[in-house]
Amino acid sequence: MKYTKSGDTYILRADVGEEVCTCVLELARSEGISLAEISGLGAASSASVGIYDVAQRKYTQVGAAEYPLEAISLTGNITLKDGAPYLHMHALLANPVTGTVLAGHLNEFIVGATAELFIRSLPGSIDRMVCPKTGLNIMKL
Repeated sequence: MKYTKSGDTYILRADVGEEVCTCVLELARSEGISLAEISGLGAASSASVGIYDVAQRKYTQVGAAEYPLEAISLTGNITLKDGAPYLHMHALLANPVTGTVLAGHLNEFIVGATAELFIRSLPGSIDRMVCPKTGLNIMKL
């Protein structure tokens, strides 16, 4: 992983074999980021996404691919949970051969070629709390 900063935005490049969520959290910890918005794209060698099942109060994997994917969109945010950076990201991933799409809450993204993310740090911080109705870690506003 390599990154630089321009104004309030970190530009992060994750390289072949690196896991994107791990890289973003490592950056957030090392730079003290407690609130940020994320956008990005790239190419994965493998990835998995899920969806939250409110009835079961857990994330269920809805798709996994052990083949190359184009990341059409990576989007998310960084907040805090229990004093540590908390990452919430979604992905829209396309099979470059068939055009089929895999989308949902990003669980894992192993870089196949590159991943380029813009992480705009915002002033302040927002904590997360468990929602009693859904069990989700929601923003404490």
